[in-house]
Amino acid sequence: MIDAAETTTTDAAAAVVDARDVYKRYGTVDVLKGVSLSVAPRETVCVIGPSGSGKTTLLRCLNRLETIDAGTIHIAGEQLATDRTGGLLHRRARQHLAAQRSQIGFVFQRFNLWPNRTVLDNVTFGPRRVRGTSREEAARVALELLERVGLEDKAAAYPMQLSGGQQQRVAIARALAMRPSLMLFDEPTSALDPETVGEVLDVMRGLAADGMTMIVVTHEMGFARQVADRVVVMDDGAIVEEGTPDQVFTTPTSDRAKEFLARVLAYGVSREA
Repeated sequence: MIDAAETTTTDAAAAVVDARDVYKRYGTVDVLKGVSLSVAPRETVCVIGPSGSGKTTLLRCLNRLETIDAGTIHIAGEQLATDRTGGLLHRRARQHLAAQRSQIGFVFQRFNLWPNRTVLDNVTFGPRRVRGTSREEAARVALELLERVGLEDKAAAYPMQLSGGQQQRVAIARALAMRPSLMLFDEPTSALDPETVGEVLDVMRGLAADGMTMIVVTHEMGFARQVADRVVVMDDGAIVEEGTPDQVFTTPTSDRAKEFLARVLAYGVSREA
């Protein structure tokens, strides 16, 4: 017989992300209330739900930008930030956390590019600083990635010379330059003009088609329906619905998911990609 602890370890090792009973509190407010989510290699999971439901906080916990109050998170089979020794949890050294975090690419709502660095410098900074990649190798990879996102001719430009969509594509290239095993997207099109949304979503479609493991918090319902392997609906700090796009959008089972989807689809809150 396999005991529960062994089963948990095995399941966590098989998934790129394995979050179990995650709680996060800000002051007296419970923002995450026992969230559990597992993401398999090459899977694209879209997380949708109303504002304030805990979607962004979940991503920030997965990347250890926020410290969880309870539960466990495994990334690529390794427990994030803590280790169990002698039955007790111990906080890992800062260097170990940095190594874990380098496996995770994070693309924010706002582009967070360094305004005083060129596009090429923005993309090469992480590999050179964190991984010790040589300037020449980092530049070679960066130019390949800029070509992949359609910006090879903007390597010498500065962020303020780019449109919002172009800046977000640079941010994606910068995240990919670290060769992550997981990409997290936090509403990557919410700060963009409608004209530039499509160019960012096209890059993300390409990543999904190439088998990148992704968790995408999005309000782009068309993108979620077309690209996601699985859709997760969050509300009030909990997952209230989960399934294939067809299941979630066509036959949701929870009352809260039905209310949310009826509202956003009826009033055109989502933009079809």
